[in-house]
Amino acid sequence: LMGLFRYFFIGSSSHGGSGSSDSGNKQSSLSVSKHSEAFNNSMELVLNAYYEMTEGFVNWDTAAINSSGKELKVALDSLKIDELQKDTIIYLTVLDYYNNAKAEVASIIADPSIVEKRGSLNILSDQLKTIWTTVKYDGQKAYWQECPMAFGDEKSGNWLSKTKDVRNPYLGTRHPEYGDGMLSCGGPKDTIKFDQAVDTTKKQ
Repeated sequence: LMGLFRYFFIGSSSHGGSGSSDSGNKQSSLSVSKHSEAFNNSMELVLNAYYEMTEGFVNWDTAAINSSGKELKVALDSLKIDELQKDTIIYLTVLDYYNNAKAEVASIIADPSIVEKRGSLNILSDQLKTIWTTVKYDGQKAYWQECPMAFGDEKSGNWLSKTKDVRNPYLGTRHPEYGDGMLSCGGPKDTIKFDQAVDTTKKQ
């Protein structure tokens, strides 16, 4: 009798619930970029070259600036911007900023004066930020940093940074007036981050 009791009551209750046996088939959310992998990879190359170039500005190293500037030029030329043609308005909007960004990179490479290079960096940074926010690039996030005295006491300068840490490319580590005391001058003004879409059709 005890055996029958265990079989019909205890055994049926342990097998009747499907939660544990079907746990491997539960749907799970999967983050999916709105852009192709090719576009995201090409955008990442642009940003990596840009970040490397800003570090050259931090160190007042025109050779490093020019070298990374050339890498940035190649990366911009290879940016998969044609993918954006599926949305004509976005594509045409980005195209202007894209061409302006390439022109500023060319100026950074060509100008012998680091002062002139910094002016182009400020414009370039704004162009790249606009491209990023217009296409809603969701491959990574960045911090929009601002130096309130990049071009004197009354004119600020901006740049994109991978982290919140401030490494000021306008004043840098070797400023003739301020020395290295202005490296951390400024701070994040905004955070640029776009969440990826969620695909709930995928199963574990």
